[in-house]
Amino acid sequence: MRVSQMQIDLLHRGGFSLVMMKDEFLRTFTRRGVTDLYGLLTEDPNYMEGALVADKVVGKGAASLMVLGKVMEVYADLISEPALDMLRSNGIPVHYQQLVPSIENRERNGMCPVESLCLGIQSAEEALPLISDFLKRMESSKN
Repeated sequence: MRVSQMQIDLLHRGGFSLVMMKDEFLRTFTRRGVTDLYGLLTEDPNYMEGALVADKVVGKGAASLMVLGKVMEVYADLISEPALDMLRSNGIPVHYQQLVPSIENRERNGMCPVESLCLGIQSAEEALPLISDFLKRMESSKN
């Protein structure tokens, strides 16, 4: 099974950041960064296992969450070299439009903070507490 063109088209036409399909059941997501992947992994990990993923931007943090969630295959519009390495080294087929050395932050003046956090890790398991702490800090800074 492969990520379908319909799934990729939906990602683009629907303005989504992430589109997942499992057992013909499609779910779409709109939040930026790794928030939706982290939420799925912590709240509905069974849905991720074996899912086909179409994502706009995949950095090493997102790739680590996908590995932990045991997704079946990934399509990315933009993927970083560390993310590609993480997915491939864990046996997950990846298709992409553009490969970059690293993911930029939203201001395009440096590296994405999650990408930066995860650069030194060797395994997907090491990323989870780093991402969890990062998201908690982001949430508390909003309040």
